[in-house]
Amino acid sequence: MSRQAFDANRSRWIPWVFVGGMALVVVVNGVLIVSAISTFTGVSVDRSYDRGRTYNHVLREADRQNALGWSATVALDGQRLDIIVRDREGSYVPGQIEAHMLRPLDGERVDLPDATGVGRFTVELPELRAGQWEFRGLLTSSKGERRDIRQRVNLP
Repeated sequence: MSRQAFDANRSRWIPWVFVGGMALVVVVNGVLIVSAISTFTGVSVDRSYDRGRTYNHVLREADRQNALGWSATVALDGQRLDIIVRDREGSYVPGQIEAHMLRPLDGERVDLPDATGVGRFTVELPELRAGQWEFRGLLTSSKGERRDIRQRVNLP
């Protein structure tokens, strides 16, 4: 084989290396674009800059609630939620819960009826779509102390 024939054969695949490299870049970018579009829920926060500036308030509120020493559990039982709230010593915390259900995927909000009790609260759920929901409740004790209760539940 002559030197010219060898160079001609070798130079034929060089453009295909560039085409293959660009095709690889396009495929990887396509996968990343599809992944980004399919995983973004579209839920955004109004006035995100202002909320970011006041984040220290959120941290102080979390510290205040942790100092209460209350623990809350939320359990789904058919078409109702059972909420149990205990203090540091294990005693039930009396009060009232104002609550709603929030669907994280699309931001749908459904208000729930208030529940009053002594540490054990039952909230009847309206007809909700199946899937993941977040229970968001605000317990106000008989002494006026407040605690946020948030827990995700999967509805069948």
